[in-house]
Amino acid sequence: MKIFVLLSRFPYPLEKGDKLRAYNQIKYLAKNHETHLCALNDATLSKNHIKALEPFCESINVINLTKPGSALNIIRAFFNGNPLQVGYFFSASAKRKIHQLINEIKPDHVFCQLLRVAEYVKDVDIPKTLDYQDVFSKGVERRIGKSPWYKKLVLKTEYRRLLKYEEKIFSYFDNKTIISEPDRELIPHPDRNKIVIVINGVDVDFFKPMEIKKEYDLVFIGNMGYPPNINAAKYLANKIMPLVHEKLPEASLALAGASPHPDVQALENDKITVTGWMDDIRESYAKARIFIAPMQIGTGLQNKLLEAMAMKVPCITSGLANKALEAIPEEEILVGNSPEEFANQIFRLLGDDQLSKKLSENAYKLVHIKYNWEGATKKLERLILNSKS
Repeated sequence: MKIFVLLSRFPYPLEKGDKLRAYNQIKYLAKNHETHLCALNDATLSKNHIKALEPFCESINVINLTKPGSALNIIRAFFNGNPLQVGYFFSASAKRKIHQLINEIKPDHVFCQLLRVAEYVKDVDIPKTLDYQDVFSKGVERRIGKSPWYKKLVLKTEYRRLLKYEEKIFSYFDNKTIISEPDRELIPHPDRNKIVIVINGVDVDFFKPMEIKKEYDLVFIGNMGYPPNINAAKYLANKIMPLVHEKLPEASLALAGASPHPDVQALENDKITVTGWMDDIRESYAKARIFIAPMQIGTGLQNKLLEAMAMKVPCITSGLANKALEAIPEEEILVGNSPEEFANQIFRLLGDDQLSKKLSENAYKLVHIKYNWEGATKKLERLILNSKS
């Protein structure tokens, strides 16, 4: 089967969750199918980035978006009622190019990741699958209460538009997928139960235990320019760590990941390290005694937790993040829902080697059994094959 994959971002390097998901889905779909990649792009791409996808793709097309063009398209979206992020990623010239590619390639199926690209193919008369991935409307809603006043109006408007768009776009696609059941329940459509859950996985051949000297007590890893990660980093540094330092004055924390926002950079001090981009992110996991992801906003499954678990680093997270992960509290993970609870869980793990070992071993088994990319993508593959005209 010929599969045309349409993405809002080029799926490499793997510093964002949507890129990681797309990369691995393409990798496994390519084992049995002729895969053609078309990706929008608003960043700098190197030849090495494109080479990373060449083993899996029959063709690769990158459509560059310009900042002035995207700004103009946001204004158009404001007046036509579409979500602003849909407007950001849409351009008439890109649509013409995408339709030209589809006419030339003649795919059997079009696979779209994220509603940001739905406008390009919603009327294309070919079987189509849309990967909602996360519930954008809920993610924006959770940001409203934690944002400064001057952002609240924009976020409230975007929230209402996303709610309408998530429902509207549903009927244009033959199949819909999403990462987790909690996310599916938040999609504002009466037939949301028809959305198929296709979980994320973790590359257990890459993310595996490493023997390396411990340098930090705690680490939080993620794209540090992404609002839910910025929020979590600030919550961790400003709310949780002061409580930890009352009892353990020398406790250290690393905030590791690409594109640290100025608010994250400002958190650095003699006990908190902000690393920025890491050539091998596995070292950041392995250098820490505990991985902590105190997510307060955002949706979807946290890949960072899967990676830490695959490396046998004991994990602490919020109830919000564990909803999608579905790890067993006290057996595979520890959960906190307030600064005091998080601090207490940190004290427990740092002071109890047996608990740390139990959590690490059980979590390691969890990701190997449930969260592997090949198994997850087989479900997507069956869905695509069953919708063949």
